[in-house]
Amino acid sequence: MTVDPNLYKSLKWRSIGPHRGGRVVAVAGHPTEKATFYFGACAGGVWKSDDAGQYWENISDGYFNTSAIGALAVSESDPNVIYAGMGETSIRGNVSRGDGVYKSTDAGQTWKHMGLAETQNIGEICIHPENPDLVYLAALGHVWGPNAERGVYRSKDGGQNWELVLHKSSTAGAVDLAMDPKNPRILYAAIWEGSRGPHYLSSGGNESGMWMSTDAGDSWKEITHNPGLPQGEVIGKIGVSASGAKAGRVYAIVEAEDGAVFRSDDYGATWTRGSEDRNLRQRAWYYHHIYADPNDPDTVYVLNVNMWRSIDGGKSWEAIPTPHGDNHDLWIDPEDSNRMVQGNDGGANVSLNGARSWSTIFNQPTAQFYHVTTDNRNPYWVYGSQQDNTALALASRSANGAITTQEWIQPGGGESGYIAIDPDDENVVYGGAIGSGLGHGRLVRYDGTSYEERLVTAWPEVVGMGRGAESVKFRFQWTFPVEFSPHDSDVLYACSQFVHKSTDEGHSWEVISPDLTRNDPEKLKPSGGPISKDNTGAEYYCTIFAFQESPHEEGVMWAGSDDGLIHISKDGGDNWENITPPADLLPEWALISIIDLSAHDAGTAYVAATRYKLDDLTPYLLKTTDYGQNWQLITNGIPEDDFTRTIREDPNRKGLLYAGTETALYISFDDGENCQLNLPVCPIHDIIIKDKDLIAATRPQHVPRRPLAAFTRSTTRSPALTCGSTSPLRFVASKGSAGSARTSARARRSTAASTDMLLTSYHGENEQGDPKSSRSTPARTHSGAVIHYYFKEAPEGEVKLTILDEDDSVVKEFSSETKNGTRVPKAAGANRFVWDLRYPDAEAVDEGEEPNRRLADALKGPVAAPGKYKVRLEANGQSQERKLKVKKDKRVKASKKELQEQFDLLIELRDKLSELNGTINDLRKVRSQVVAWIVERSDDEDIKAQGQAAQGAARQAGRKELYSTRASDPRLPGGPVRRPRRATAQISNADHPPTQQVRIGKGHGRRR
Repeated sequence: MTVDPNLYKSLKWRSIGPHRGGRVVAVAGHPTEKATFYFGACAGGVWKSDDAGQYWENISDGYFNTSAIGALAVSESDPNVIYAGMGETSIRGNVSRGDGVYKSTDAGQTWKHMGLAETQNIGEICIHPENPDLVYLAALGHVWGPNAERGVYRSKDGGQNWELVLHKSSTAGAVDLAMDPKNPRILYAAIWEGSRGPHYLSSGGNESGMWMSTDAGDSWKEITHNPGLPQGEVIGKIGVSASGAKAGRVYAIVEAEDGAVFRSDDYGATWTRGSEDRNLRQRAWYYHHIYADPNDPDTVYVLNVNMWRSIDGGKSWEAIPTPHGDNHDLWIDPEDSNRMVQGNDGGANVSLNGARSWSTIFNQPTAQFYHVTTDNRNPYWVYGSQQDNTALALASRSANGAITTQEWIQPGGGESGYIAIDPDDENVVYGGAIGSGLGHGRLVRYDGTSYEERLVTAWPEVVGMGRGAESVKFRFQWTFPVEFSPHDSDVLYACSQFVHKSTDEGHSWEVISPDLTRNDPEKLKPSGGPISKDNTGAEYYCTIFAFQESPHEEGVMWAGSDDGLIHISKDGGDNWENITPPADLLPEWALISIIDLSAHDAGTAYVAATRYKLDDLTPYLLKTTDYGQNWQLITNGIPEDDFTRTIREDPNRKGLLYAGTETALYISFDDGENCQLNLPVCPIHDIIIKDKDLIAATRPQHVPRRPLAAFTRSTTRSPALTCGSTSPLRFVASKGSAGSARTSARARRSTAASTDMLLTSYHGENEQGDPKSSRSTPARTHSGAVIHYYFKEAPEGEVKLTILDEDDSVVKEFSSETKNGTRVPKAAGANRFVWDLRYPDAEAVDEGEEPNRRLADALKGPVAAPGKYKVRLEANGQSQERKLKVKKDKRVKASKKELQEQFDLLIELRDKLSELNGTINDLRKVRSQVVAWIVERSDDEDIKAQGQAAQGAARQAGRKELYSTRASDPRLPGGPVRRPRRATAQISNADHPPTQQVRIGKGHGRRR
């Protein structure tokens, strides 16, 4: 079944956080606008700040087809011209690919794709300082396999056409590029033979090296082994930078057995060895960048775990504090070395004082999350592990509107891995992570009441960075599964190559499975080389990557490995059966990313698998309905190069599926027969459905300038954990496509049922930051009811939305013809309207002298009491109704009866305030009439005197009896109009019954 996306295009994602930056490997600055900077997120597009990093806005959404940024460059001669190279070259095991080059000619307002899609990973871009159309880039190529589109490319026409001017081979690509600022015809390029596989990293070979051109790229000569540089055949990654402060000065940092920092003063002909400090060159494949200060020839920077600076030409170095470690890119203003922007694993930060201080990284919604889970609080909390940071938990909504850093906690765990919440105690959280000094396969038990973190790792084994998976007893992967049994809250599972089980909170563990992987010895050897090893656990292979116990049958467990096997046990782990899909559906060595067991059928399971680490981008989504005896591929509708990371079935609607890929989120309304695009470009690593909310863990997530698909998001700064109600999707799934949609039997119409109009109302919290939301009082019942409706064609004439109570009395009316206030949208396709749950406001004082401005919020109508309501939609002579229920917040102790009492009293006060304000308006009208009378009879002194006396009496009555013109100052006495306003503020400050004294006085006590 294919559903018209117009039926649900009005849905929005709600941002829940965190604003804590993710990895940034590309930064740039504006040459003349001193507060303008750019950064490229590792999977989040291009961002811009015009206030020196205080606020960042995404400027690429809606234009890019992939989201990883590897290189950025702004033209010095025309700063409106920006080039973005896609796909980062810090080749982690979860690195996102790119699709070539994008260009903007209007400072990032719009972008155009400029080709080179198969380069996939671009490390550097250089623009001629006087010609924005002459541009060079360093293309590394595919991370996971050989390809021809590698090397240095040049365009002389602004990216319309590209020449491959330096090419080494199909396995070695360009990773760095430097243009001599004093002579842009001179270029230096670093070629790197580096690659990854599912179980290994390789950095270096005899094809790596450094090259130079003196004729703008027409010809190149190799300078890899020029005098002073390492002379061994095997060279690794090289970083290179040409100084703008001294002609001929070039710096390089070289990965080699005898590597170091090197300096040349004769354009690379000969070199002087500088520091050999390993801190400058550790994990070269991930860092290894060097930057010459443009104004001081002896000042140079190296980025690694720390940011390093030398002021003596590379001989000695000092570490410079940055807001986050793992540093990747640096841009320095060619005219002012104090002005710079730097990118690291925590985001981008700006300095205007030469790196003495930096802007914050807690204003960038570019965090990268692996998996996501929730607890059962109200509101529920969302938990995930942020790459290059810590595990994090935060409320799904806040009484303060925005979810701030004060509402985050770090519940143990680490930057990777699953999180499991104790079903009996939501304060107890188990988080998995790679161990570093705390042991391999680290598992932490966090107690939120005592803030205690206790290691409950299945096996206490500390592993060095150079040892392979063959040396450990249990192979715990970077994101190893951790899960509680849905049948016994005392049972906790964790997975290495075995399934481990604990019944005493991790105090002890037993192995309940054989090795459920291929256990190939050739794939368990140390990773890295040929120069240095690198084993963090991310490279550990032949591990269980996905695990779930059946929610229907205790002891029925499913396990999937990262080397392509799926097993099932139906007896609590005593026996296991290999149920791996056949190779024609799922080729060997696939990574089983997610196993999702149906909430509706015990034998049904869904599997998301990938082979991108084998350079295969094919999506693999599979379904079984008979415990894995037979499998079906369900990827119809997903592009053949958009590999799949996750799949989930909606527990509230059988056959409604959500799938996350490398670039998007898809939905299927027919159990996988057809999938449809449903989210702007970003990698989706995990999805869960909590109650009626869909929650996505992305890497990262942001907002499109224009909608690309069905879901759009509510703010310009939405982060990496987002959620939105699935109620309309389930409604569409139950009713079918637009051509067969019907309203429910309870809907009341003035005409016969029509497929031209479809009303789907549901209650839900309003998006953070929505201007229609009301936050005048904290912790109110709810902040908004979202109403979705569909028009096959845009209606002619007025569209009305009416809110009614259970007795069919009108609560509030809204119209598309409203000039001042909330207007009802009436576009073709799906529309979205938010009722803020308020009844009509009190009558306001007419424009002019407004009393009591400090209490203006008291004019607002009261929030609807919990109960049953209706929504009526009227358009084109048709009418439809849907039920709407306002629920009491479970945290609120007041009963529904008490909240109704509160509402009734607020209505009474509102009406009293309307009466008083109406009297003020009447007095003003009298005064206006008297003034007109005086003007008309100005020649009659008696009438003029009488009119002035009447005008003064009216003014005096208004001031003394109703309000004081000085009442805007709360320290001075005010009239009766202030009292109901004050009483309204007192009564409505929380979801609580009115106090006895308020019930008696109703705010009309004596003035002191």
